Amino acid sequence: MITREQIPAVLEHPVYDADGSKVGDAKNVFYDDATGRPEWVTVKTGLFGTNESFVPMRDAHMVEDHLEVSVAKDRIKNAPNVDVDGGGHLSEDEEHRLYDHYGIQWDEAWQQANDPKDGWATTGPEAAGHTAVAGGAAGAMDAEPSGDDAMTRSEEEMHVGTERQVTGRARLRKYVVTEEQQQTIPVRHEEVRVVREPITDAGLDAARSGPEITEAEREVTLHAERPVVETRVEPVERVRLETDEVTEEETVTGTVRKERIEAEYDAEDRRS
Repeated sequence: MITREQIPAVLEHPVYDADGSKVGDAKNVFYDDATGRPEWVTVKTGLFGTNESFVPMRDAHMVEDHLEVSVAKDRIKNAPNVDVDGGGHLSEDEEHRLYDHYGIQWDEAWQQANDPKDGWATTGPEAAGHTAVAGGAAGAMDAEPSGDDAMTRSEEEMHVGTERQVTGRARLRKYVVTEEQQQTIPVRHEEVRVVREPITDAGLDAARSGPEITEAEREVTLHAERPVVETRVEPVERVRLETDEVTEEETVTGTVRKERIEAEYDAEDRRS
């Protein structure tokens, strides 16, 4: 069982469940009105610790530098949201909701709180009218020492951090497309032209060697070039994925509670 003297070692320290999983950090401790014993601890959960969940401190104990509770992490994170009044007290209805959530029997809890042998109840007459409503100190550091005229004022501080999350995935995918290309190349072909040469003395004998008048044919084979398309696979580039880390500023808005202390004066009747 956690004692009042151990509260400074509890606040702002990690809280683990019975399986050894970290739940969050302890923020506030609420005491039983009748016994003055710690009964509830609020644990900061969620992103940046923006949520506070109430966790019963029964069967809780300190292990080195952290608090170990007997409740599973999932049940803690699903605990109902509880409103605390301006005086820092839980209402009976709110505590009923918490007892129902954690499966704690209200009657058994009341009897345990008033049983001197169990160590939860005080031995004085104030225990007779005891209820299991937890009361108001936001941690033992808020308890005012007896005989001191000073009052401690506390504030919540907002601590902002970063959490690395998966925001997306990128991949390389290779696929085949077909497109038309145009390329101009020179092509050659043969054409026929008629060449007429006059008969000279040098060629007179060859011209007379044939028949004088007859029919004849001469044939010439013509050639032409045609374009031929051939495709070859050639490597053109290497492609890979790289990530660049970019830093940008983002404004985070949170809500913190602050205590204020004001002096009040009661006028005295000085008339004689």
